[in-house]
Amino acid sequence: MSTTVTAADTYITENVIDTEGWAESDAAKRQRLLNAAERTLIRYYSKYTIPDDAVYEFAAALATVYSDVMIAGQRGVQATSLSGVTSTTFREGQRELVNLIPQACRDIVGDANGVTLPARKVGRLVL
Repeated sequence: MSTTVTAADTYITENVIDTEGWAESDAAKRQRLLNAAERTLIRYYSKYTIPDDAVYEFAAALATVYSDVMIAGQRGVQATSLSGVTSTTFREGQRELVNLIPQACRDIVGDANGVTLPARKVGRLVL
């Protein structure tokens, strides 16, 4: 793989619908997003070849999730109220990066490897 910020800029501008989070990120943050996306995909889909385009798709999704507006939600904030008194509500649990992989990214990895990678489903196991 040879992911670069320049190549990601081109791919995201031409192929991703929501580019605001990526566009608002500086070069250092874009590189961190690419690193996190690539590392997560390689770890989670270790049996498969990961195309650069899949990394770019995931990096764009991460840029949106970790944008200045959305970062509070990633840190557990559910609601904030400013009506003379500040009130903040937090949710429980932590979201793992692997849970943020968009289906478009799974499709790219699947197509490159001749397999179908459906969304990860969470359910109960009955023994």
